[in-house]
Amino acid sequence: MNIEHISEPRLLFANGTHICPRRGITEYGVFDQTQATRRKEINVGGIGTSHSVDLLDKWITRCRGAISAPLGIRQENLRLPFCGFSQSSGFGADIHFSNDLARSLKNSEIKDVVDIESRTERVKKAIELYYENIKFLAQNRHVDVIVCVIPENLFKVIATEESTGEESLDVREEKYEELNFRRALKARAMPLGKPLQLIKQSSLEEAKVAGQQDDATKAWNFCTALYYKSGPTIPWKLDQDIARASSCAVGISFYRSRDRQTLNTSLAQIFDELGNGLILRGTPVEINKHDRVPKLTAQQSYDLLHAALNEYRVALRTFPARVVIHKSSNFSNEEIEGLEAAANELKIDTVDFVTVMDSKLRLFRNGNYPPYRGTLAQLDEGRQLLYTRGSVWYYQTYPGLYVPQPIELRIVKSEESPSYIAKEILGLTKMNWNNTQFDGKYPVTLGCSRKVGEIMKYLTEAETPQIRYGYYM
Repeated sequence: MNIEHISEPRLLFANGTHICPRRGITEYGVFDQTQATRRKEINVGGIGTSHSVDLLDKWITRCRGAISAPLGIRQENLRLPFCGFSQSSGFGADIHFSNDLARSLKNSEIKDVVDIESRTERVKKAIELYYENIKFLAQNRHVDVIVCVIPENLFKVIATEESTGEESLDVREEKYEELNFRRALKARAMPLGKPLQLIKQSSLEEAKVAGQQDDATKAWNFCTALYYKSGPTIPWKLDQDIARASSCAVGISFYRSRDRQTLNTSLAQIFDELGNGLILRGTPVEINKHDRVPKLTAQQSYDLLHAALNEYRVALRTFPARVVIHKSSNFSNEEIEGLEAAANELKIDTVDFVTVMDSKLRLFRNGNYPPYRGTLAQLDEGRQLLYTRGSVWYYQTYPGLYVPQPIELRIVKSEESPSYIAKEILGLTKMNWNNTQFDGKYPVTLGCSRKVGEIMKYLTEAETPQIRYGYYM
């Protein structure tokens, strides 16, 4: 077994590069800061009770200025101070919020929802309550993104507990028809064309809740997500070798209907070199009764990639020279045939196929800490283990809660070396604008697929989903 370490991929900002999104924005400014077409003011709409709206106003006002890191921290690079959201800071834009951009919910309306006995009816009523106000702001106010603040008493009776533990690519079986407030609300509001940011009221209150992030970290994640969602804006992109031909990464995944009756529907997530995420919905697919793994036919594979690359062409006015396709299960011969046919027809020079899977194998390192992020173990010619979570030298610690699980990369076809494929995937784990801690587990091509599928299942076949990733974050 050959083991090597891949250095942390660098990110490109307006005036320099760095491995850390927070440090890069602070010192060099967001990537698109120098573009003349970029807006210099982001208008935020807000929905919640009068108290919630006041808290949101205070929080956004605070985010306009710098926020200090916690006192006495040992890992300074992990808990950086927030630089502030203004034209004079790294974001290079002002964030605007006012009562005119807010819609207040009555406490009596919240109580009426809370008092509904049936959880299903309770969630449906809450969705309609917020949707009516989202619709008003989207149609009558100039807002770029809308923040929905959920009071604690409402959150307790409509929230669905998320599973804990290490993140996984596995799709968990549902035992009943799902009704998730967050997912259903984002799907319901999608045709209005305004991305949503949902936040608990307790996250805006000064009293600290156990397990809650410090204010600087909270501001980094909140403001970076708002900046990206207000789009088209890009906080950072991967620093790439300009001598290499242009390329894009495509992730292929599947999701089931809420009632588990409809067969898995295919999704394509395509990310260009700037980090723009485009989402396309495919068609329902059959599940192999022997291995229970959904697979595309050759025609479905052709149609999905052909549509994805055409969206890329519309965005960048050209096709990429290279396409790398990621999938969380093995490629079938039919899938490869259809994908290659689409690429060949569109004159794509190179197509690489890589399977990205969870692995039960582990490496051990001397001492109490797990292997470093970027550790790469070559198992055989086409299989390698990559630690995307693990000890981070820049942070001087392992920032996770669980024993990190490496991912297995199976290179089916590629013109690139195994080390290059691994480095590329490690870089794509940093393209998550919902979290400014840079040690994501999965490449964005697959890491975003679960979030997309969770919301896409609430859209009917007649409804046209938004193609920009910001609507699914």
